[in-house]
Amino acid sequence: MKDTYTSVIKKSGDWWIGWIEEVPGVNCQEASKERLLETLQVTLREALELNRRDALEAAGEDFDEEPIVL
Repeated sequence: MKDTYTSVIKKSGDWWIGWIEEVPGVNCQEASKERLLETLQVTLREALELNRRDALEAAGEDFDEEPIVL
């Protein structure tokens, strides 16, 4: 599994907002930059695990897992 992802963050009014470039739907909002980065990390980890479970359930039985490197 990839170990490094890219966050896009910015200050918007009183809030910090951010997204993970590589994973659609992973976005967060926090009052501080530090908290935003922590929340993005937790949210990314949860999203990847959910996506992995969904893929394995969709595959059913008798499947192979193969790494794909870009």
